[in-house]
Amino acid sequence: MTAILRIESRNRVRSSVILTGVFVITSLFFLAVFPAMRDGAEAIEEAFPEYMIGLFGFEELHTIEGFLGGYVYPFIWVIFGGIYFAYAGAGMIASDIEHRRMDLLLSNPVSRESVIIQSVASLWVPLVVLNLGMAITLFGGVQLVDETLDPVLLSMVHLLSVPYFLVCAGIGLVLSVSVKRVGTAQVGAIGLVFMSWLIEGLSEMGETYEWLGTATPHRYYDSTEILVHEEYALGDAVILMVTFLVLVTAAVAIFVRRDI
Repeated sequence: MTAILRIESRNRVRSSVILTGVFVITSLFFLAVFPAMRDGAEAIEEAFPEYMIGLFGFEELHTIEGFLGGYVYPFIWVIFGGIYFAYAGAGMIASDIEHRRMDLLLSNPVSRESVIIQSVASLWVPLVVLNLGMAITLFGGVQLVDETLDPVLLSMVHLLSVPYFLVCAGIGLVLSVSVKRVGTAQVGAIGLVFMSWLIEGLSEMGETYEWLGTATPHRYYDSTEILVHEEYALGDAVILMVTFLVLVTAAVAIFVRRDI
């Protein structure tokens, strides 16, 4: 039975297209100011305090790779993309429970495990739409500012962001099956993802705090490392995927035992 997957996938198309449009417009705005920033990149880097440089990964802002990896992706992709997937994950189960749709759904021959798995699988829609929309926009946009960008590097930035987004969705999913109100789950998921980003930034301030970042998903996805240094942290991607599977397993275990 894949009816849940089909319905949830269809329901995610509109929000995915709208968010992609917002990301595309914002990205083009950032690219429009790149020529001016390119000339003053050194002054900009000196103006920011050290912890801000570590937080956003500013490095070689005078190059298009450094600009995208340290300026565009941290703001648009890592922060707001992660928040969107956390929000989406938090609304998967809690919304149906709060609005009494879950009772009707479970009256059909479908297991609770299947409900979670199919709901999570519907995330393929925003993953595909957002990644394709952003990749095509940025690849074409850099041409407009007389720059070139290696399509392999661009592809890897988006491919390796998938595990990161899934972990953010997994955090929301666990909250979704744990609390009674969807609003509480969504606000909690957004707060956790945002706080983990801040904690990872704090961990970059020195060795004393470095250990803090190991528990955050942001530690394992770095667009600057990919675009500037051409380093693909495949091991980190595996860690994120394992974390995602653990979160989904935990969500299933909680939901199966929950009285709704």
